[in-house]
Amino acid sequence: MQIGLIGCGNMARALARGWGRPVLCADPIAERSRSLAAEVGGEALATNAEVARRAELVVLCHKPSQLEDVAQEIAPHAEAIASILAVTPLAALEAAYAGRAVYRFMPSLPVEVREGAVVQAAGPPHEEARDSAVRELFAELGTLVVLEDRLLDVAMGLMSCGPAYVALVAEAQVDAGVRHGIPAPHGAELVVQTLAGTAELLRRRGYDTLAVRREVASPGGLTARGLAALEQGGLRAAFSDALDAVLEDGAR
Repeated sequence: MQIGLIGCGNMARALARGWGRPVLCADPIAERSRSLAAEVGGEALATNAEVARRAELVVLCHKPSQLEDVAQEIAPHAEAIASILAVTPLAALEAAYAGRAVYRFMPSLPVEVREGAVVQAAGPPHEEARDSAVRELFAELGTLVVLEDRLLDVAMGLMSCGPAYVALVAEAQVDAGVRHGIPAPHGAELVVQTLAGTAELLRRRGYDTLAVRREVASPGGLTARGLAALEQGGLRAAFSDALDAVLEDGAR
């Protein structure tokens, strides 16, 4: 399937690197599209319309506010549309691309290394072979979960924003280690490996976070005291507030 990217920002680059195949691409900043095409193969094209004419699937990676303007350029030429635009529901996409096969996805940055979380909005079926091909294309990038369209913005607050939150947690842990004498490079290795290993352990334990916590934290032990300090510091409330903030901003 020939992929065309409209917009060549960070997430478009992550998708292209994860797929590892030549793409057609266009961006208002020509250097960005040329750089991406040079990296993964394919072509940087002069216009969005040219991308739409030549691609079997056009992936919208531009700013959400540009939906209508871009649709006017490419809707007459596009075969199928996949959107990764935040706060842009399936109904808005279908209205902008009436009569076209339209799909909505929300990926996270680790799709670049094929370890991403990808959410697809449940929508009406189109041509069966195309539906399957598009779904498999995004499933290559990590774990694909299908949710109701109304839940995609909530999912975005969990997994699209999540890599930044996890990076902040890692940074905070490394800084704590440095304060007690561990060199930052060694602290970073230990923390990042712990995060990666714990993620795999949780997968194998069926995502039972409570069971894993209980295995590590014996009653009255060191880990229990550390967990109590995190709870007292408001860790749960902070993550809840972060999701509220994302959803409140997206609703404006």
